[in-house]
Amino acid sequence: MQRKWWTLLAVTTATFMLLLDITVVNVALPSIRSSLHASFDDLQWVVDAYSLTLAALVLTAGSLADRFGRRRVFEIGLGIFSTASLLCALAPDPTFLNLARALQGVGGAIMFAVSLALVAQEFPAGRERGTAMGIYGASIGVAVAVGPLVGGALTDGLGWESIFYINVPIGIAAIAISRLRLRETRDPAAGPVDWPGVATFSAALFTLVLALVRGNDEGWGSPLIVGLFAAAGVLMAAFLAIESRRAAPMLPLGLFRRPAFTGVQVAAFAVSASIFALFLYVTLYLQNYLGYSPLQAGIRYLPITIVSFFFAPLAGALLSRIPARLMLGGSLATIGVGLLLMTGIEAGDGWTAMLGGLVVVGAGVGFLNPVVADVALSVVPKERSGMAAGINDTFRQVGVAVGVAVWGAIFIGRGATKVSEVAAGTPAASGDHPRQLVEAASSGALPQALARIPAGAREGVSAAAHQGFLAGFNQVLTLGALVAFAGAVIVVALVRESGIERDPLGLEEEAGRGSYAEAGDPSPVPSR
Repeated sequence: MQRKWWTLLAVTTATFMLLLDITVVNVALPSIRSSLHASFDDLQWVVDAYSLTLAALVLTAGSLADRFGRRRVFEIGLGIFSTASLLCALAPDPTFLNLARALQGVGGAIMFAVSLALVAQEFPAGRERGTAMGIYGASIGVAVAVGPLVGGALTDGLGWESIFYINVPIGIAAIAISRLRLRETRDPAAGPVDWPGVATFSAALFTLVLALVRGNDEGWGSPLIVGLFAAAGVLMAAFLAIESRRAAPMLPLGLFRRPAFTGVQVAAFAVSASIFALFLYVTLYLQNYLGYSPLQAGIRYLPITIVSFFFAPLAGALLSRIPARLMLGGSLATIGVGLLLMTGIEAGDGWTAMLGGLVVVGAGVGFLNPVVADVALSVVPKERSGMAAGINDTFRQVGVAVGVAVWGAIFIGRGATKVSEVAAGTPAASGDHPRQLVEAASSGALPQALARIPAGAREGVSAAAHQGFLAGFNQVLTLGALVAFAGAVIVVALVRESGIERDPLGLEEEAGRGSYAEAGDPSPVPSR
């Protein structure tokens, strides 16, 4: 087999493993909670620890690959990701797991940043690269589609640890293919790594998410939380100041003078902060509230995956016929409508109460992703397309990380208020009890919490906890819809066809264009 096909095999295998691991984790969270005795905050960090490190390092990883060799850095990323996966599987407690998840994000950032550059260096621009990108895109779609089912089956059959163990042999095989079959390339003119930018950006994101996650426990007006928010603001201001003065910044602020470029980043952030961040809470509803097993929960995600599969190629076919701003805005608005249709869940409802909303959301997601991938690379000159793709994925991961934290704070806060109202006049309505009950209901620990309640009061307290869960769940779904609608309005206002360069060869060619083997920009990463 020719070297280029070995390269494509290694890259698609690594990317499939990476994206599969992202999607399988959601359905395994309740089992992780039960096994490791994790709190609600711990479950949020299982998602956020990964997203934060990926968002913070993906642009820097591209620069390192240009400087030290793309194959070498790709293998290092595979090694880090595989090792971190093993550590996740062996985790004895939530803190260890979340640290290992953060390490996974480091490996994931490297793999994302280098994967398409490796393909682009072997497949010349034209029909061959279009075919390679089509295969690469199909592997991403399959990973996203089968993730919940695979995660559910593995968790039910072999335990949650298996979703991490499976990465180890796959990673070793991908490293072996890379070492034996891939060629090394680098950019002799690559600039220095923007370490000050990495440090301030990472610290700003971490302090912001930490403040959001701990706000309900510590009190929103407490010195710790106020201090964390202030630190996040100062660090972000420092990051922007650093980037504006560097000759080779990790985030070129000048690109944001292009309205279309800003608009597509808003679209990426909005879809991630809305539906993708809310998948965590949908999973908690399906498993911890309705009592479904991981596999049963995975099956109930099928409406989104099947419908999105149907609409994605339709979006690609319409890209040359419908203005991008209408497709982006319409897709986000469709996601908002779907989330609104999912609201209004009541105590006696089953999962089918959300079915219509899941179908509509699937249509919106399927239609949006190809357009974001196309426009993100088409609003900048070809020589900067790698950097543009990296920035777009950064906005996606920041959207997930911040969204999970914000919705968690609102979910618990609104739920605790509802518990206080329903259980008024009982001990369950005082002090921290309302918040603890909602956290117990959301993390699957309500039976243990009720065991500490006098037998005569358990039924009433249980009902209050469940009503609190639903109040918080409906609230975050509604607010997620508003984020999607706001994103739609901003995108329609900013994106114009005059700011987009169309490639007549089509979407696959567009996703793979640019001579990354020679360019000094960070390599592109896939838009999910």
